[in-house]
Amino acid sequence: MTLDARIDAFSELGSLLQNYLESSDQTANFSQKLINKIRQAEIQNAWFTPSQVNHAITAWAEILNSQNLKNWTSVYDFQVKSPKNVAIIMAGNIPLVGFHDFLSVLISGHKVLAKLSSNDKVLLPFLAETLIDIQPEFKDRIRFTENKLENFDAVIATGSNNTARYFEYYFKNKPSIIRKNRNSVAVLSGNESESELKTFGEDIFRYFGLGCRNVSKLFVPENYKFDTFFESIFEYKTYIDHHKYANNYDYNKAVYLMSSVKLLDNNFLILKEDSSYASPIGCLFYETYKNEEQLQNKLESDKNKIQCKVGHFDFTETDFGESQNPSLSDYADGVDTLKFLLALN
Repeated sequence: MTLDARIDAFSELGSLLQNYLESSDQTANFSQKLINKIRQAEIQNAWFTPSQVNHAITAWAEILNSQNLKNWTSVYDFQVKSPKNVAIIMAGNIPLVGFHDFLSVLISGHKVLAKLSSNDKVLLPFLAETLIDIQPEFKDRIRFTENKLENFDAVIATGSNNTARYFEYYFKNKPSIIRKNRNSVAVLSGNESESELKTFGEDIFRYFGLGCRNVSKLFVPENYKFDTFFESIFEYKTYIDHHKYANNYDYNKAVYLMSSVKLLDNNFLILKEDSSYASPIGCLFYETYKNEEQLQNKLESDKNKIQCKVGHFDFTETDFGESQNPSLSDYADGVDTLKFLLALN
């Protein structure tokens, strides 16, 4: 199968997703099947509400077109002589979080052996079946397993810092990409408009804050006033109506209050001054900075803990509201997945 054929297949998958989103006729075969899968996904994992799943589908529908795929692949040398079996151990924190690895392996000409997270076992297999319907040659290139991984040549594994140690030992004799815990940060200057801060709410709340590209840590200038920030994100108050989010918010608030921790709170988001990067659900850590140079040096020294940096500074690369809309070349942990795969020959 040629690269052009693979691009055409994924582009057609993108068109199906776009038609599902745009069509008022939800009785079409693909749309009805996808609606059923979205319902199943929410039953399996209550964090995967239809709204959140549809956001992930929208992102991939916009990306998966011929032009984007050709632009992405055009900077690489595709000379895969013998397809390798690439095992992908997927996370399950947000809907379709493993799709980029799935796409990268197949677009490179290799074969996928995927081990799904128990939290996200419905959506990707359905899209894989659809892809095979579009291009039957993918049938022998896609496998899912719940058993021990066997007969693979390389691995891409995503997990926590603890599981990464296990992965590094277990896969020490295989070419690998091993991903650990990372969090995203935002830097405010104090001059942001209300509309910018409103957009910024998307970086915090999308997927209930469960993604590594969700902002979990905020850097603000000394003596920063949070009034405008709280007013700007008020529309996200409906997140507290989701029982799992509310339970986490209430629990974390109770723990902090019992420990006499000083908090800022608007009844659906807790702000806590903390030097850590990983804040719990319903909470956003913040830290003050004295000057840009000092902060830039700190973020550079902690770069292995950070997925992306949101803001309008020279050292932040992501605009407000865009952290959950990465491009095809925005690789997790800054490791070029496609370059890794194409070097497996």
